[in-house]
Amino acid sequence: MSFLWPRVLWAYAIVPVLVLTYIWILRRPARERVQYPTLELARIAAAAGGRWRRHVAAVLYLMTVCAVIFTVARPVAPVPVPDNRAAIMLSVDVSRSMMAHDVVPTRLDAAKKAAVEFVHNLPHGAKVGLVSFSSYATLIAPPTDDHDRVIQAINSLNLEFATAIGDGLLEAVYALPGRPHPPANLVPGLPPPPPPDADRLPPATVVLLSDGQSNRGTPPEDAATVARQLHVRVYTVGLGSPEGTFLELGGRGIFVRLDEETLKQIAEVTGGAYWRVSSAAELSRVYSRLGRVIGWKRTPVEVSGLAAIGVAALFLGTVATSLFWMHRLG
Repeated sequence: MSFLWPRVLWAYAIVPVLVLTYIWILRRPARERVQYPTLELARIAAAAGGRWRRHVAAVLYLMTVCAVIFTVARPVAPVPVPDNRAAIMLSVDVSRSMMAHDVVPTRLDAAKKAAVEFVHNLPHGAKVGLVSFSSYATLIAPPTDDHDRVIQAINSLNLEFATAIGDGLLEAVYALPGRPHPPANLVPGLPPPPPPDADRLPPATVVLLSDGQSNRGTPPEDAATVARQLHVRVYTVGLGSPEGTFLELGGRGIFVRLDEETLKQIAEVTGGAYWRVSSAAELSRVYSRLGRVIGWKRTPVEVSGLAAIGVAALFLGTVATSLFWMHRLG
C-alpha cells in the first residue's frame, strides 16, 4: 500500500503525546474529594466503573484520530479489476481415457463441469476460447466475450482417440490475438521465430488439461517453447495418477499413466503453474481458483472513500460508547 500524501503520516507523532497526556491526567491529584457516606456506596461505585472500562472511550477516540490521519494521507491499494485486453484459451484432452469412471461421473464430465465454472468466474468482457485435442487438435471456439457460446461448446465435447498434448497447446496459442499460425513452408521440427513485435502482444493465457501421455503430433516441449516466445502463460492440470492405472473401456482394460513431468515442464517454461487432481471436487477447486485470477489485473486505486466510511463508523461507535456506556444515558 502507498499514499498520495505520505507527509501527512508524520501526524502520527502526535499519538504518543496524546497517550502521555491522558496518563498524566489520570495520575494528577483531584481538586475535590468526594466523600461517600458509607463503604457500601464506595464499593458499588468502584464495581460500576471497572478497572478497564473507563479507558475504552479514550482508546476508541485515539483509534479514530489514527484512522483520520490514515484517510487524509490518501491511501492507494492494488485492487483487482477486469483486464479486457486479456484472452484465455481452454485446451481440453478428449482422448478415450477421459471416459474413465474413477472420477465421478466420468473424467470428461468432470472436466466439462470445471471448465464451465471457470468461464463463469471470469470477469465480464474477458475473451475466452476452447480447443480440444486427441489424435489432433481442433479449435472449437475462438476467443470471444460471448461466454454462453463457449459454455455451449464445452458441453458439446466428445471423445476421440490418442493424446496430442503439443498440438493441443499450439492450437490454443495460435488462436490467441496477435499470434497467427506460422507459414506452411516452415522446416518441420523447428519452432517458428517469434514476431518482431512480440513484446507488444496483449496478455494471453492457456489452461490445458490432460490425463495421459502425449503420443501424437508436436513434442510438448517444442510447443511450450513457442508459447514462451509468444508471451503466453500456460497453466496445466493433470487428471489421474502418475503411477498409472488400468481403466475398463469398451469391455477391455487399457493402461493409462499421467505424464506429470511433461505438464510440469510446460508450466515452468511458460511461467505458469501445475496442479494434479484426482477427483471432481479438486478439479472444480483448481478451475474456480484460476477463474478468479486469470483475466484480472491489479491496478493502484485510491481507497480514501472506503477509509472515510470506516472512520465515520468508528467515530459513531466511539460517541455511542461514551454516551450510553460510560455515562449510562438512554
